[in-house]
Amino acid sequence: MSRFSVHDSGFLYEPVPRTEPAREGVMTELGGRLSRSGSTRTHVLTVALEDYFHVTPLQAVIREDRWYRFEMRLEASTRRTLALLDECGARATFFVLGWVADAAPELVREVVARGHEVASKGYHHRPLRGLSQEAFREDCVRAREALERATGRRVLGYRLAEGWLRPADAWVLEVLAESGYQYDSSVRLMLRTYASELWRQFPYRTMVAGRPFLEVPLSSVRRFGFHVPIAGGNYFRQFPQGMVRRAVARWDRDCPFPYVMYFHTWELDPDQPRINGVSWSQQVRQYRNLKKMPTLVRQYLESYRFTSIAQYFELGEHAPDVEGGTNQVALVDSHPIMMVTHPDPEKVLTAVTVVVPCYNEEQSLPYLANTLRSVVSEWINRYHLDFVFVDDGSTDNTWQTLHTVFGAMPGCTMLRHATNRGVAAAIQTGIQAASTDIVCSMDCDCTYDPHELGRMIPLLTDGVDVVTASPYHPQGNVHNVSRWRLFLSKSLSRLYRIVLRQKLHTYTSCFRVYRRQTVAGVPVERGGFFGVTEMLGRLDLAGRRIVEFPATLEARMLGRSKMKILQTIAGHLSLLTQLAWLRLRSGGTGQSVRTDRPS
Repeated sequence: MSRFSVHDSGFLYEPVPRTEPAREGVMTELGGRLSRSGSTRTHVLTVALEDYFHVTPLQAVIREDRWYRFEMRLEASTRRTLALLDECGARATFFVLGWVADAAPELVREVVARGHEVASKGYHHRPLRGLSQEAFREDCVRAREALERATGRRVLGYRLAEGWLRPADAWVLEVLAESGYQYDSSVRLMLRTYASELWRQFPYRTMVAGRPFLEVPLSSVRRFGFHVPIAGGNYFRQFPQGMVRRAVARWDRDCPFPYVMYFHTWELDPDQPRINGVSWSQQVRQYRNLKKMPTLVRQYLESYRFTSIAQYFELGEHAPDVEGGTNQVALVDSHPIMMVTHPDPEKVLTAVTVVVPCYNEEQSLPYLANTLRSVVSEWINRYHLDFVFVDDGSTDNTWQTLHTVFGAMPGCTMLRHATNRGVAAAIQTGIQAASTDIVCSMDCDCTYDPHELGRMIPLLTDGVDVVTASPYHPQGNVHNVSRWRLFLSKSLSRLYRIVLRQKLHTYTSCFRVYRRQTVAGVPVERGGFFGVTEMLGRLDLAGRRIVEFPATLEARMLGRSKMKILQTIAGHLSLLTQLAWLRLRSGGTGQSVRTDRPS
């Protein structure tokens, strides 16, 4: 798997598998056509179905209540668009105004009949800035209902009719999710917009209003620290064509994410009437290079494969059934879609696998996803992070939720135990599946801050086999942890310090960094959390070097703790007895190894 970045209109990638099982059907449907560029990949195409007098540049002189006065050229431009798509074997998502669906329902139905998706662009062509939340809700619901009446199909997606979503517009996504939409395509990175949220450059899934939600931004590249859109439409007409073509070609060749292109039906109508009274800047925006646009669009459609958003991301009728396997461990592939930022091309990234055991963690997974998104963003310039999620025989919807939240992330593998075998077994399954020498394990509920892994990994120096988090280290800390749990944990740690060679402050933490070749073959007999401590104990008795990292332990925020007090005490006492016997048999003494918190 890979991380992707854009530098100076060029790209930097690490190798990424190009398996696209969901898109193979599209390639067959489109006749298996090989593009002129030799590309066999599939990208995403969106079309704004609207007439020339609907658009933003002309709103200063054309009021909505005057639309009926103008020559309606929508049908001709739409049929021209449909014919071009058919000729090039492309499928697209058409973003359509609800007003158009009511005014020309037969035309909208024909779009669907020709094999394309219809999505919403609101009912009226109105800017978001002047709408209250309730007015926006009413508009997007009205538009969806109008489109569904016209097409007889469920409408899944939305794009703003005017302008683009800003970081402060998160409420829009909540309204859309609550109104029945499954995705949005209203994000466009331009210059420094979303400078602190660079992962928004690519499609990503998240949870909005308690529902799975997909964002499909228009494609842009990063140059000299600024984002430059290359998605089509006005950018095709305004930017140097050679620059855009080279950027798209590199995207197709190297980027694991789909190129998201768009244009308007009216842009294929170079003979549209010119409207007087429009400012010079808006005239440039509306009319410049219109005569070149049909040729430009055709070039891209002939050079690359395109399909709709719903088809590419398997939404609605294209969604696959998700079923758990019956084998001890089941592997699930994923689509290349995740929130990432841009690594420095001059740096060599350290490859790391993060293992996340999950048992009945349905409620915690969206929280985990948001946290890991931030972790990737923070450490993208130092580490190439892959993730292995191990569902340890959950009885709730953890397995299904894993697919919803992480099923489209690059660098992700999902494994499943048929029955619950305990957190240590889940960690070992993840370690065995890892392909990197450095493997981390963490709690699914993020009781330890996963950002700290970036500071723990450098402590795995030559001669060190494990770095373990230690909230009971003099420089460690605990937040909102009950007194009985603190007393129990610290008491057990004191007992383990007597039995084991290395005098650590914490032996029970799951938050660790391992050298895979050292721990992959460690025999662990005990299940549950005891196996985690047993693993550390056996490494200690084998003379392996263990380093403590002072960490902060917080009480879990979501879900319920799996710990049972009496069972925990009895299990640890039994393990202490076993480890004491093993040490007596092996003999010898060891040396305590600790470390202060690195800067």
